[in-house]
This record gives sequence, C-alpha cells and structure tokens, in this order.
Amino acid sequence: MKSIDLSQLRDLSTPILSDALDSLGLMGQAMKPFVRPLDEQAVLIGRARTGLYMPVYQSYTGENPYEVEMALVDDLAPGDVPVLACDGPTERIAPWGELLTTASKMRGAAGCVTDGLVRDIRQIRALGFPMFHGGIGPLDTKGRARMVERDTLVECAGVRVRCGDIVFGDADGVVVIPLERAEEVIAKAQDKVRGENHTREELAQGRLLADVYKKYGVL
Repeated sequence: MKSIDLSQLRDLSTPILSDALDSLGLMGQAMKPFVRPLDEQAVLIGRARTGLYMPVYQSYTGENPYEVEMALVDDLAPGDVPVLACDGPTERIAPWGELLTTASKMRGAAGCVTDGLVRDIRQIRALGFPMFHGGIGPLDTKGRARMVERDTLVECAGVRVRCGDIVFGDADGVVVIPLERAEEVIAKAQDKVRGENHTREELAQGRLLADVYKKYGVL
C-alpha cells in the first residue's frame, strides 16, 4: 500500500482539502453534512478501514452478532480510522459506543467515522477520541443490524471509501482523499493555504476583495 506522510495534513482543513479535490475533478469526496463531530475541536486524520452494515430484524441464537466488527477493531493499526457505512441517515443502526472506542484507542486508531448512530457519547468525549457520526441514540445493533463485510469498498454518507484512503475530519465535516491521488491533493491544498494567507493579509489592510481576487485567484 502506498505510504503517505499524514503529518503533511496537520495544518490543513476540510474546506481547503475540499477545494483542492474539486480543482482536480474529484467533486464527490465530502461526506453529506449530517455527519458531525462529537467534539468540534477534534481533528481526525488517518487511513480508512471500512465496515459495511446491513439491517436485520431478529437475533439468532448461538451466533455472535458482533463477530465481523470485533475482527475489524482487533485488527486496527495505529493511525487507522474505522469508516462504518450504515446507509445513513438512519434511526436504527448504531454501530459505535464506549467499548469499541476504548478498544480502538488502545490499538492506536485515529478516530471513527460513521453515517450511523453513536451512543455513550459522554464517555467517548471523556476519552478524547475523534468521533464523527450520523446521529446520537441509545440503540444497540443487536437484533437491528450487523457488519456483514470489512475492508471492502463502501459508500458512507455519499462518499465511496476504500481501505487506505485518507480520512480528514474537523468542525466543517469529513472529506476522503483517494490514496492514489493523495500527493497531488495535498500539494494543491498547501498551495491554496499560501494563496489564502496572502489574500487574508491584503484584505486586512483594507484592499478591495475584487482586486485581491484578481491578483491571487483565491476565495
């Protein structure tokens, strides 16, 4: 798998990255706006590990309904981000809570993203774990949903995500950078940061927006 230095993204943001993705023709990489952080101060940067959920309507005696998601969490490496696709928004699929958070944090995971629901939010906030969710609710997945595949192509909140893609989340939302385009996306984003810095400085000096835009082409 191609290696990308994720520290390059620390001074970036989802709007900057979204603009860079757009400029390269990658227009569908921002998750739908119902996916929000539990803590707006949190920044999430990591590599996707995907899980696909489907609804169920009964519990089966003798089966472990958490088997696939347990295998995913136990296999997480430092910097990984579980991206859990629940066909959200949803009122019944809540794949994440305190215990999965604790286990993932101990594996070194960078955070979690789901278009499903999250529960145990006070405990997750106390753990300082970056969590981006499609809603909050108390439901268990048992008897309602199960992870049927892991490390597969999924669609989460409108974005197709593969294992190894770069996931970036902050107060403005979540963007996904396809791994094979990551270097050029990051370079474009860094260029935009420099352009915005020049634009901001001149606007703060009282120059007209139209004149500054004409000079730098950044807005």
